[in-house]
Amino acid sequence: MSPHRASAGFTESWEHFGFVVDDGVATVIFNRPDRLNALTFEVYADLRDLLAEIEHRDDVRVLVITGEGRGFCSGGDVDEIIGALLQSGTKGLLEFTRMTGAVVERMRRLPIPIVAGVNGTAAGAGAVIALAADLRILAESATFHFLFTKVGLAGADMGSAYLLPRVVGLGRATEILLLGDKVEAAEAVAIGLASRVVPDAVLPETTLELSRKLADGPTLAYSATKLLLSRELDMDLSSAIELEAFTQALLMTSDDHAEFYAAFTRKRPPQWRGR
Repeated sequence: MSPHRASAGFTESWEHFGFVVDDGVATVIFNRPDRLNALTFEVYADLRDLLAEIEHRDDVRVLVITGEGRGFCSGGDVDEIIGALLQSGTKGLLEFTRMTGAVVERMRRLPIPIVAGVNGTAAGAGAVIALAADLRILAESATFHFLFTKVGLAGADMGSAYLLPRVVGLGRATEILLLGDKVEAAEAVAIGLASRVVPDAVLPETTLELSRKLADGPTLAYSATKLLLSRELDMDLSSAIELEAFTQALLMTSDDHAEFYAAFTRKRPPQWRGR
């Protein structure tokens, strides 16, 4: 546990999605398969709060997000969310949109790798959650569908207009967010929206294999790499180089860097500690 905790403890269980931790790998499982794992107000809120807790846990080195059944996440539940929001005032709507945005912001700020195992439909908010992960592995049946304009809303939602151009380029992001058309798995890989596509049957195994590799690796180095990738998006080159210089100098004092040298000179595999 992080030494920098106040009075509140960690949440023992999460009611609105599955959550398990196994040897450093935490997995969030959207578990409303009958609704293609559509999100409710409670799922959004639980995910936002979980992401705030995870960085303070020393038993989690990698976070996996996936879905149960034939869908990753089909976005906000039309019956449970949209109908209710149409009856809400401006203040309530802003509270909701800020809550959904906080999910993505906390994903990007979380100092551990996030792997999305996209096992089917990733639509609306589900597509943005997958986009906000660091690595995306897709089943062959997986699709992305940034469909916000198709429901009369801006294609820019939950940070998608910030993140997507930085992943696939402005031209492709403009087409995807304006038209709201479906992106199949093969196209997602071709444009850089996914790391790889695998047969549906081996998606869990492949996702776990990658997550295990990350969890067993030099996690302090992974954390620094993720944070610098995010911070440097909006920096000039001189500032970025200076930030990297300070970061590398700091990591050169780490136990993991010393362990690399010891392992190299003794011709043995390094034993990473994330310190």
